[in-house]
Amino acid sequence: MTEIFLLIGVGFIAGIINTIAGGGSLLTLPMLIFLGLPSNIANGTNRIAILIQNVFSTAGFKSKGVSAFPFSIWVGLSALIGALVGAQIAVDIKGETFNKILAVVMVMVVVLMVLKPRTSLKSVQEKLTGKHLWISIVVFFFIGIYGGFIQAGTGLFILLALSTINNLSLVKSNAVKVVVAFIYTIGAVAVFAFNDKISWYHGFILAIGNSTGAWFASRWSVDKGDNLVKIFLGIMVTIMAIKLWFF
Repeated sequence: MTEIFLLIGVGFIAGIINTIAGGGSLLTLPMLIFLGLPSNIANGTNRIAILIQNVFSTAGFKSKGVSAFPFSIWVGLSALIGALVGAQIAVDIKGETFNKILAVVMVMVVVLMVLKPRTSLKSVQEKLTGKHLWISIVVFFFIGIYGGFIQAGTGLFILLALSTINNLSLVKSNAVKVVVAFIYTIGAVAVFAFNDKISWYHGFILAIGNSTGAWFASRWSVDKGDNLVKIFLGIMVTIMAIKLWFF
């Protein structure tokens, strides 16, 4: 029961973080490893929660009338192709090597999160067609490779791409992000499942927390609690990175 409550509780926090900005896997992935799952299996198991979480967050954004169709589908399909490549790399890599890569990535993502300028919610001219669409498709292929490989912090890279290339507001960027993450995670789950790298028990319990947090966060103001999240993640990730690197 303690394990179940821990999975749901941390999953709930991760679902909120993933939906508002990104980086929730920086909590769930190390937690799964600490619960005894091998690194590769923890990586695959985390994708079950991500997949189901994004169904709820997408529904939440849609219920508020926020979407960017069909742009989100095109970049999502591009990310899906990349995720198939990244997930296969993650399946084949040695556990000790994966831990060290994860530790470095966790620190880099937290630094990015802390230094990322506060995004304004004011209206801007969106660039979702023409050359900007094609640039996004190429960029999201590489984001998909990263997302398929680790997942942790992918949302931050997606928000960065959407805000700089397509001039999307934070709200719409998050709406696009959850659709993209849902699409490419299907591919990642398929690869991990085919290679028997998923603990379905842990994945579905974690998904309960992730999905609940995602539903509330997608309907909640995306401009609340940023500083607290940064501080919390900074402390947690520093501890987790040291643990993964040295122990």
